[in-house]
Parts: sequence; C-alpha cells; structure tokens
Amino acid sequence: MIASQRTRTRLLLRDGAALSAFGSVALSGAVPSWALLAFAIAFAISLTNRRPLAGRTGWSVAVLLLAALLIFGSVFRGGLDLVIAAVSFAALVTAHRLLSEPSPSTDHQVHLTSLLTLAGGAALTGELWFGLCLALFAITSTLSIGLLVLEGPRPIEGDLPVQPALQRLGLGVFLALLGGILFFVLFPRLSWNLAARRASPGLGGGTTGMSDRVRLGGGGDIKTSPRIVLRAKLIPDPGVEQLDQYWVGRTFDRFDGREWSGSGAEARPRWQVFLDEASGGTVQQNIELLPAYGARTLVGLQTPVMFSNATMLVTSGSQRTPLVKLEDEEVHFADAANAYTYTAFSRPADMRGVVTELADIPRFTRLPATIDPRVEPLARQVLAGERNPQAAGSRLAEHLKRNYGYTLELPGDVADPLADFLFVRKEGHCEHFATALAVLLRSQGFAARVVAGFFGGERIGGLYVVRAGDAHAWTQVFVPGLGWATLDATPDTARSAQSQAVLQWFVTRYEQLEDWWRSRVVDYSFQDQIDLARSLVRPPRSTGPDADGSEPRGFSNWPPRRAWFSAAAVGLLVFLMMRVLSRRTSGKHHPAVGFLEQLERALRRAGIARLEGEAIEELAARLQSSQHPLAPAVARATRAYLFARFGGQPMPAEERSRLIGAIRPASR
Repeated sequence: MIASQRTRTRLLLRDGAALSAFGSVALSGAVPSWALLAFAIAFAISLTNRRPLAGRTGWSVAVLLLAALLIFGSVFRGGLDLVIAAVSFAALVTAHRLLSEPSPSTDHQVHLTSLLTLAGGAALTGELWFGLCLALFAITSTLSIGLLVLEGPRPIEGDLPVQPALQRLGLGVFLALLGGILFFVLFPRLSWNLAARRASPGLGGGTTGMSDRVRLGGGGDIKTSPRIVLRAKLIPDPGVEQLDQYWVGRTFDRFDGREWSGSGAEARPRWQVFLDEASGGTVQQNIELLPAYGARTLVGLQTPVMFSNATMLVTSGSQRTPLVKLEDEEVHFADAANAYTYTAFSRPADMRGVVTELADIPRFTRLPATIDPRVEPLARQVLAGERNPQAAGSRLAEHLKRNYGYTLELPGDVADPLADFLFVRKEGHCEHFATALAVLLRSQGFAARVVAGFFGGERIGGLYVVRAGDAHAWTQVFVPGLGWATLDATPDTARSAQSQAVLQWFVTRYEQLEDWWRSRVVDYSFQDQIDLARSLVRPPRSTGPDADGSEPRGFSNWPPRRAWFSAAAVGLLVFLMMRVLSRRTSGKHHPAVGFLEQLERALRRAGIARLEGEAIEELAARLQSSQHPLAPAVARATRAYLFARFGGQPMPAEERSRLIGAIRPASR
C-alpha cells in the first residue's frame, strides 16, 4: 500500500472512530441540535479530504474558547446539564481537529476527544446502540492508531505491506473485546443504573400524533408503523404474550362533522392526578414513553384512576415534571420533553368504580346541524326500539362490524367523510368506525364520546411494548349507575398494528436484543454475578438416593451440562491466552530481534545510547530532529527492522550487513 493510500485509510478509520463516539451521545436524543449540526458538517467535509482550518489555528481556537464560555456558562445558569455540556464541547473540539492539518498529534487529539465523548455517551444512555458504537470505536480507533505507529515518526514513501500488521491488530482487538467482556462479567460491580440515565434513542421524531383532535378523512398510515412508543412493567404481571387491552389516552366530546375535539378546562398542575376513587385491586404500570411517542398525553390501561411520579428527559438532565388534568378528557405533562417515565394505576375491568350521574348530558349528545339526515333513520332501524345504552351500543357496533369493511386506503378529502363512510364507500379505519358509532348513539339520545389511545401490548422479556401501529380509536357510552362503558365497532383483526410482517419481525428482534441488553448489561449487578456463579456450580437435581432408596446409577451423578460447557469455554480461553503468550515468547527468537541487537551494539560503538524507556523508532526520530550525521542510516535500519518484525517482510543477510555497515564506519 503506497503512502497516500495508507494516509487516506488511516484518516477514514480515525473519522469513523469519531463518528462512532459521537453517535453514542447523539442517539440519546439529549445533545443540542447545534452540536449535531456542527459535527455533521465537519465530518462531511473531512470525508472529502478537505481541511479548511489548516493554518488557521489562532482564530479557530478563539472561537472554541468562546464556545466553551457560552456552553459552560449555560451550565452555571442551570440551562444545560454538565454531562451534556461536556460532550457537546468535546464534539466541537473533535470537529475542529477533523478539519485541521493531519498529523500524528492531530490524530491522537481526535482519538482522545472521541474517547471523552464516548464516556459521556455511557452516562447519557445505556441502550443497545451505545454498545454497538463502543465496539465500532474500539475497532476503528485501534486500527487507525496501529497504522499511525506503523508509519513511524516520518511518512514512509513507497509501498508498505500493512496487511500482516492489520491482521495482528484485528486479533488484538478481538482479544481485547473478549477480555473486556470477561472483566465486565467477573469483576465485582454495582448496577450501571446508579450512574446511567435511562434514555432511549431520540432519532426519528414522534409518530403517534396523539393530538388534541381526531380528524376524519385521509389514510391510516400510522397503523403500518412498527416503532415502539412505550414500554410498561405491569404489577401484577398478567403473564400473557399478547395483552389485548385498551390504553386510554384522551377522550373527545365535541364533533363538528369533520373532526372531534375537547371542550374541558385545565386544572392547575399537580404532582399526582386522581381520576377516580378506586377501592383496592388496582393494576400498577411503570411506563416509559419513548421519543417515538411524540406527545405529552399520559396513557394508562383502562380504566386509569391515578398518575404520579412523572419525570422527563431534557437537555438539563432528568427532572420531575407536574401533571395537568383537562377535566375528564386527558392528563398531560406540564412540560415538553424528549421522553417521559411515570407510574399509572388502573382499575381492572371486573371492578366498578364510584359511579356518578352525568352532569352535562347535552354535552355528549349534541350533533352538528350539518349531519346527514340518513343517520338517524339508520340508527333507529338497527336498534329496533332498544333503549338500554349498553345493549344499544353493542347492537350498533355489531351492525358496523358485519356490514362495513376495514381499509387504510382512502380517497382524498370529501365534503362529508362520515356520510361517505356510512352510505357510499362503507370502508374506513378505526376513526370512522368510532365516529359512526358515537354519532349513531347520539342520534338516539344516548351520551357517547370517542376515545383515542392504543390497543394491544406485546410481551418482550419482562415488559410489554406498544407500537405506533397500535394507535386506536373507539367509543364509550354512558350507562346510568355504571359509568362509561367501552364499545368498539372496528373489526377485531384491525385493532392492533397493521405493519408489514417482515418489518415488524425485525423491530421485535431488535427489541428483544434491547431487553437482553438492559437486563444483562445495563442492570447487571453484583447479585447477578452471584446468581451466575451459582448456576455454573449448582449440583444436579438428583445427587442422593433414588425414589426407591437405592444409590443413583449411570450418569445421574455427573455434573450438569452447563458445567461442561462452562469448563470448555474456560479451557478454550486458557488455550487462546497460552497461544498469545507463546507467540510473544517465541518472538524473542525472531530474526529481526537479532538484527536489533546488532544495531544497538553498532550504535553504542558510535557513541549513541538510547534513553531510558526509549524505543528504537523514537531514537531514530530524535537523531533526525537533531540532524545527527548517522540519522539517515539509523532511520533506514529502524524502518527495515519494523517491516521485518511487524510487517512480515523478509530480511536477507546481505541487507542486514549493508544496513549495519552504514553505521560501523562512523564508529571507527
């Protein structure tokens, strides 16, 4: 590989290491947008091999100092978290070095600031993506530094065999990663939760669109999204794979013929919000709303009775946030943030809450004057005189399920989307079914409203995850003496996510890996280490007499299978370590080592001695900087030694004699 190719490869590896380190903090979603933009621009310019800051050190460093004053001044004012400020400034320094003149010192500075950025990423997020960024940084930075060392203090012109060195570096990286994993597993430690901030990747923006209104018309593209919007731990754990329950977000009472909205007034912010008086038997939900959610509305299993312990993730760190109740329509966070965590308590479906009479019945029976005149006769025909609210709602819901189809492909805007659904197309998605049922009920004098939230819940590990495609709308009817009863006219098979099977499979596999990462890495603690040791040495189930009193026979008293696998893994590790040590020991007999000894003797005779701890290549660089007469000869001999020792290049006896002979005349 010629010099220009080596330099280009080294710089690409260096830039890749910087990108991996910055990606570990960018995925937290907490890094300011200006830091993201600055690094992205610098990285893109560096890839084109342009260095606009070369030779402009003075004013560029002044700009960095000004940025440092602004960033850390914001920390003192409480506007920015110290960790986020540190990684943002480290990203600016890295960007500055990427655009400066390439040199060994510049490369070392890039790796150092990237390492600091990576440390900040460890504090900001413990997600699976951070582990991948860490591994990529270890690989790319090691290869880049290896090429820099192989190049030496001065660029080497001509062809240089770097493949053998890269192979050894790759083996070294693999063994280092393996050793790091073993150190992590075996070394006594505390849970990473004590230091890390549980934040999820904040890229991609919100998808659910949990807004303050539901508008008819258009398509239902949200149903095809497999993105995870929330994780929830349920206590008690239902222990089922598919939850198939409603997650209530907000309710709507006002319909203008095209969209639903609310009319309630906000209460003052509180740390806890009570929605109903429940007498025990509640279901607790520890919920984490991910950035893919993209809204401030709290959701809880039907029927939520209380929300509390809300925290938000912002640029100044994790903070508590109060909750705001919007009458009986919704509860939302008082402050906007990238992600939230909170606790919800819900009343089980088989429990009745404290039921009160509906104070404002006209509010839930009002219909717009523009409603199609065919709606009321249709409802009267289907009900056939039924006046019980819940029975009437069930009859209308069954009629819609039997006679109307579910589709996500709808035409453009129409003048009356409800009439188009009921009497023309007879196809729609959940908003159309929920609206039709509520309007049909209201046309007969029943109090009804539309609810927006999610339906479903897939078990992954010990948590239940809800996808953006699980977004759903349904109907509630008020039953005197019992309260609001849930009705759903949407066909059963269309309530959950409608995403492509392949895409949903990949997202599910990733979430399973993420759950494994959280339980095995992020939450890994000293107690887990004890449990692991016990599982490896635990005796077999049957070590005493059999049921008939006789001693066990055959292989029943042998160690368990996992003990054999553990012993084999330890043996393989010991074998690999012995191979590495034997190679290092055998390196003393490498032909290049004898040449180095000859070179050192020739240098001593010439009156040149190495300083304490000084490597031969450092000695050559020192002689070159001082313009010593033997500097060119020592540099050629040093380069030949490095090529032979680490590059696998042969060194014939004639070449060895010629290189040493270039130094001997000066010694005489």
